[in-house]
Amino acid sequence: MPEAKTKKTEDAGVAKELARLRTAIDTVDAEILGALNQRATLVSDVGRVKAGGSRSPVYVASRERDLVTQLKAHNPGPFPDAGISHVFREIISATRSLEERFRVAYLGPNGTFSHQAALAQFGSQVDLMPVPHMADVFSAAERGEAHFGVIPVENSIEGAINPTMDALMESEVVICGEVMIEVSQNLLSQTGDLDDVQVVASIPQAVAQCRNWLAARLPLTEVRDTPSTAAAAQLAASDPSVAAIGSAVAADVYSLNFVAQDIEDQRGNTTRFVVVGKETPEPSGNDMTSAAFTVRRDKAGALYSLLKPFAKHEVNLAAVQSRPMKGKPWEYVFFIDMEGHESNEAVSRALDEAASYAHSSKILGSFPRAAESTRGLLGRRRSV
Repeated sequence: MPEAKTKKTEDAGVAKELARLRTAIDTVDAEILGALNQRATLVSDVGRVKAGGSRSPVYVASRERDLVTQLKAHNPGPFPDAGISHVFREIISATRSLEERFRVAYLGPNGTFSHQAALAQFGSQVDLMPVPHMADVFSAAERGEAHFGVIPVENSIEGAINPTMDALMESEVVICGEVMIEVSQNLLSQTGDLDDVQVVASIPQAVAQCRNWLAARLPLTEVRDTPSTAAAAQLAASDPSVAAIGSAVAADVYSLNFVAQDIEDQRGNTTRFVVVGKETPEPSGNDMTSAAFTVRRDKAGALYSLLKPFAKHEVNLAAVQSRPMKGKPWEYVFFIDMEGHESNEAVSRALDEAASYAHSSKILGSFPRAAESTRGLLGRRRSV
């Protein structure tokens, strides 16, 4: 009997302490809300100042990147650094919408990695515009139907995404930002139970990326091809026997549970997306410039002459890639990524000299570099 009384007293003490801590948390939450409203007021003031002076962009990718970097550098903990970018992305997105609400086009349907990239770059307080074809992303930005477009340009395993490279050559928009998305494949279903899975659905590339995991855990399960990972998620949402291979965003969009997470055979697979728009951002101090050049195939040493100015002016090249020219067999376009902004003196001189050796040239954009790759954008559901 005394033991039962002692336990009851201990339970009462624990309950009292929990109540005190929860009250303290409620107080902090109210202070956070007050600070958010103070930030929103300041952003509104910034909008009024801009309206009364020279035109200034609402979206400045480098400002948002540098803010998160500084906050992480000065974070004493215990709040995790990994959570700072997610939290402040939404804070920035929400307060930015007080100045102007953006329309952002991307390759749909909802639940694709392009959808995830758009959310990672702009947050949820924008009007997202999924479109059926890559060309539609460019045309939406060109015609002003969208303020920006988000497109995949390169994968760390598979290399350049050729339709994007072709479109950049032909489009009137410029690259004005970039975002890196770590491609994490997940097995998603209605129940989240591995025993319920009779069919695995996804695009062939996603299935191939998870071949070893599927062979070990679902060796006799039917694999069904779909036109996109989002289409596979739609199928899983309509049939409890189907599990889709797709993104965390697809799980949220189609209300699916995680059967298993991170099932790709090779970790660290990252896709680089670029943001396209009508205006080139101002230099940020940590920029990249992308340009495209064509050279005559009958001119000896043409590629050497093209690259020599960058070495001469000490401009570091991040990538040089070639792509066959449409309608001109055995002739190539060379895509060059370099560190620095096109307005930088060394970069500008190198570009001018390279253009003088080239048959044709085009600056695709100067833009702030992404700070880091993003993954796990949304909260994860139950897994086994």
